[in-house]
Amino acid sequence: MLSVLFCDPQHFNIVDSKNPFMKPGEPLDLKLARQQWESVKQAFVDAGFTVEVLTSVADLEDMVFANNQVFVGESREGKFIVPSRMRFASRQREVPHYVAWFKQRGYRVIELEFGEDYLEGHGDLLWHAGLTKVWAGYGFRSTLVGIKKFVAAMEPLGIKVIPLEVRDPRFYHLDTCFAPLTSKAVLVHPAAFAPQSYQTIQQNCERVYIVGEDDALKFVCNGVAAGGRFITPFLSPQLANALSRERLQPVVVDTSEFQKSGGSVCCLKLFT
Repeated sequence: MLSVLFCDPQHFNIVDSKNPFMKPGEPLDLKLARQQWESVKQAFVDAGFTVEVLTSVADLEDMVFANNQVFVGESREGKFIVPSRMRFASRQREVPHYVAWFKQRGYRVIELEFGEDYLEGHGDLLWHAGLTKVWAGYGFRSTLVGIKKFVAAMEPLGIKVIPLEVRDPRFYHLDTCFAPLTSKAVLVHPAAFAPQSYQTIQQNCERVYIVGEDDALKFVCNGVAAGGRFITPFLSPQLANALSRERLQPVVVDTSEFQKSGGSVCCLKLFT
């Protein structure tokens, strides 16, 4: 996956509270948000990626967070997407716009029957580095049954899925408390997980770098490993040490306006 999809921030706003970071009425500097979005986008260009931009839609203020509306995968049968069923109605309306974009580019669409369950794309479904398996978070946005339906759909495609339960509402998506670095290493905020799930991470990774609460709340785990770099909103000494050991170059980008809505680098991008 050497291309990345973004959604322009023209309609970005905070109108309700979908996570503990969102405070309706909190001042947003939309000019600064645009500059920050451009900086994140440029960081991926500098890392060697082709960038495409989806036009945002009025009254879909969270559509800028492009990581959630679909899961993007590839199997023996080619590239495909799994459309999300978002927990909040306003975000459910974002999904068809992303699905249409992928359909126009020939991606196969695997529709799942979720019923009353939820699955929130790459917010909770993270490819391990090297695309060898998918880590699947549940607990606040995606439901366990939603994850189980995804597991069943991926099994015939030969894609391994590892469910993980998150238990801290501040880390409502997996991409806020877990970040794949390399094929052998991940960043994790352990306190966000059920104990058994943290043990599962340890059992399935050669190197686990622990992120403390202060750094996790600065969205360190929402950083992204891309093209030999790690694009992050904050660089602590602990993170710098981990990246040095994994031979990843740190690239720091300011995402303060988007963090007010509970998102940062990973939330803004979608590998295609």
